[in-house]
Amino acid sequence: MSYGLNKILKNILPKQLFYRALLIVAAPIIILQITISIVFFDSLWIKTNKGMTRALIGEIKFFIEAYDNEQYNKDSLTKLFSDTQNIKAFYVPHKILPKDNLERWFSPMDRTLRRELKSKFSKYWFDTTSFKETIDLKIKYLNGYFQFEVPKSRVTNSSARTFALWITLPAFLLITISLIFLKNQTRPIINLARASEKFGRGEDVSEYRPSGALEIRQAGYEFERMRKRIIRHLNQRSEMLSGISHDLRTPLTRIKLQLTFIKDKDLSNKLSEDVIEMEKMLNEYLQFSRNRSNEKGIKFNLSTLLSEIIKKYENNNIHSELTSNINLFGKKNLIKRCITNFIDNALKYGKKISIKLKNSNNNVIILIDDDGPGIPKDEYENVFKPFYKIDKSRGVTKSSVGLGMSIASDIIQSHGGNIKLDKSKLNGLQVRIALPF
Repeated sequence: MSYGLNKILKNILPKQLFYRALLIVAAPIIILQITISIVFFDSLWIKTNKGMTRALIGEIKFFIEAYDNEQYNKDSLTKLFSDTQNIKAFYVPHKILPKDNLERWFSPMDRTLRRELKSKFSKYWFDTTSFKETIDLKIKYLNGYFQFEVPKSRVTNSSARTFALWITLPAFLLITISLIFLKNQTRPIINLARASEKFGRGEDVSEYRPSGALEIRQAGYEFERMRKRIIRHLNQRSEMLSGISHDLRTPLTRIKLQLTFIKDKDLSNKLSEDVIEMEKMLNEYLQFSRNRSNEKGIKFNLSTLLSEIIKKYENNNIHSELTSNINLFGKKNLIKRCITNFIDNALKYGKKISIKLKNSNNNVIILIDDDGPGIPKDEYENVFKPFYKIDKSRGVTKSSVGLGMSIASDIIQSHGGNIKLDKSKLNGLQVRIALPF
């Protein structure tokens, strides 16, 4: 039960830190204001209005009883009552009370007035809405009724509006100040998250300057140190691979020259094939290790890029369904290389290819389907490992050293995306590429 309640609360509560902090600050203020308002209206405003209304009805009751007394002059009594109580009163003979009910059930003033009138008179009618400052009150008397024009100030406490104003304005002022402070506190966290996201996609991040509270600054300093360590490691790796490339190419070239002097041509050809395969493996390994190239990230039209890639093949068996004008920020040449690698694989093992490009929430989806033999489901994860080959379905070929899928996966992950393999609708392999944009 507690787990279900916690799940409901998690779904209701805001997800962002700014709004959660605002809720922590604003909720106590709002609850306090509501509590004070309820206490005020219950203990002061409503009780005060009730006493004022009771006094008013008592005065009217006294006037009607005095009016009934033959010892007093009716006109003089009416004039005296109007002058002293500031209530206009006059008798309307041969008239019946209105039948339409203008009482408002939600109005505290109407409820209190009805309650007090009901305790003193059997038949009455009043209207508190037709006039802005006056209550129209009619009470049955003999064959007509008394009509009283009562100022609303006689039954309501004017301090309620002042109280509402003073209790509302400080609340808004405090919440506004909280918004400003919370925005300043959450901005460094947002900047740190954006810098981390850009760095994770392989984009260039300018010198990050930590700011905000002490804990946020510490997290920012650690991120900056980590970023510099990673960049230093990547630079060292590139320099090391450049050295390996230079050192290995020289002996391979000497071996190729020496092979030309071998008289046994069959042996020479076999050794030459091995040397060529070694060169190819070396080249692909260098490409795999350097996939984080010095290319700058740019904003480009992915739909146009896919169209250009498909057009280059000049193959009628490649069918495409591309959503137009999808812009993506990333390294264009690396994305092109990745997609070209999957299309090459599809053409190598299949005849028909279907390529789709579409939007899905905050991601762009690329689907590449072929009608080849496919890959066993238990090999989906293994094919992305460097130098991994499978002996079935797609077979072993000397033209591949098992790095193409690894390089493609590394490129997509460096852009913050992912690659998934599945059974194709063409009964071959489906490659699903998701990239954020």
